[in-house]
Amino acid sequence: MKKEEVRSLASTYLERISKYYGLSSFQAALPYLSLETNTYGNRKDKSIVAEYCSTLNEIQIYYRNIVSVEQLVKTLVHEYQHYLQSPSWMKRYYKMGHTYDTHPYEIKAYKEEENWIKFN
Repeated sequence: MKKEEVRSLASTYLERISKYYGLSSFQAALPYLSLETNTYGNRKDKSIVAEYCSTLNEIQIYYRNIVSVEQLVKTLVHEYQHYLQSPSWMKRYYKMGHTYDTHPYEIKAYKEEENWIKFN
């Protein structure tokens, strides 16, 4: 998808998602939306489509890796879950030995992706 198309759609869907899920108890405002070209220090990893940075309160979307509206909406729902979650517990679970695949917050975020159709 093209950058401006992703920007427009992401803004629309993020508004719908935020109205449905509400505001985070851990942030003072809605997350900022950032469209990036490359992931993790300019590595071009097509499997990474987005990430949430709690320090910046920002959802970073790697728009070149987004191939459909469904993927974009699922991605926004997933990353919005991280906005709603405790940043300290995000780190704590990893320190307890969880991996990305066993992390309770990741499992919850992936489960919520099933609700993507509510926002379409």
